Amino acid sequence: MKITQEVESNEVQLLRKSVQEFCKKEVADYYQQWERDGLVPRELWNKLGEQGFLLMEVPEKYGGLGTTYQYSAVIMEEFYRLGFNSIGANISVHGLITAQYILNYGTERQKEYYLPRMATGELVGAVAMTEPNAGSDLQGIKALARYDETRNEYVISGSKTFITNGQHCDFVVVVAKTDQNVKPSRGTTLFIVDVPAAGFERGRNLEKLGLHSCDTSELFFDEVRVGEDAILGKKNEGFRILMSELPRERLTIAVSAIASMEGVLDSTIQYTKERELFGTTLDHFQNTRFVIADLYAKMEVHRAFVNECIKLLTENKLDTVKASMAKLTCSELQGQVIDECLQLYGGYGYMMEYPVARAFVDARVQRIYGGTSEIMKKIISNELFSK
Repeated sequence: MKITQEVESNEVQLLRKSVQEFCKKEVADYYQQWERDGLVPRELWNKLGEQGFLLMEVPEKYGGLGTTYQYSAVIMEEFYRLGFNSIGANISVHGLITAQYILNYGTERQKEYYLPRMATGELVGAVAMTEPNAGSDLQGIKALARYDETRNEYVISGSKTFITNGQHCDFVVVVAKTDQNVKPSRGTTLFIVDVPAAGFERGRNLEKLGLHSCDTSELFFDEVRVGEDAILGKKNEGFRILMSELPRERLTIAVSAIASMEGVLDSTIQYTKERELFGTTLDHFQNTRFVIADLYAKMEVHRAFVNECIKLLTENKLDTVKASMAKLTCSELQGQVIDECLQLYGGYGYMMEYPVARAFVDARVQRIYGGTSEIMKKIISNELFSK
């Protein structure tokens, strides 16, 4: 249920219905088992590709559909609204982040090879930024890519952790230092590493608090060799490239937060209408109505801001500060909304068979990845106090 009725094109409405029907047919009956297994089956990627859900914004000549970010946002919204958060996270990293790096900074050869195969699900992509001692502070990266002049190759060594799609990925965009004599922000390069490769090892599928079927891994690089043609963008400009794509990533987190809130609120309203106690149903209590009303109002205000940010991104006008504001406030509100909804379920809200419990644990990481809430506050305050 939406209080604010947005005017959407027929194409957008059809896309929403298409995702809903796909989830009903291909996801709903299996999702709990996938959550227990710790990852989705590989063939799901092919099914997502067949539906055109993976690379909406990539031009048709590279296998995509050539749409705007709004269409990608709709796909994210529906997976998160329906509670299939792990799949939404998988798709986000693959299609809204990794593919955009290649589209915006790749050579023609890289685009022609990777993007069509990513669109079909033949190749699954991942981005390896985070390290055991380098999370929100990307300048702390230790992974090193040294140049071997005798073979015109780069030799990559280091370890990465918390890598989404780590178990399924067929290639990884690896962030590594290529010049140790300058600041990391000026001596970092991105490399496309096809896996498996000599010296590459997948670590364990990490056991997380939430997003269980979104495979998340440690990755190890022990003198993995790649040619100069594996560089994504230009040498020593990796940090700039990462920074240029972060607003999109943070807005996507905000979009998923809004959608998750909406789905949980709608299911909670339905639950209160059915839950009987003290001779009536839970929805007849003033406290229930006031709690839901307050949460819905806050969500709708944030939705309006996110919609504005989507418009700005489509026009290439979304800056780091606004994206950080959206990510900060929406992820924080998501935690509040789902916590209060879970409270209305009482003891049943603590049972994993109820979607609100899964939404609760899935929501916690939203305030961490893509830059913690504290980092978002730092970015915003730096802008405010620099004037």
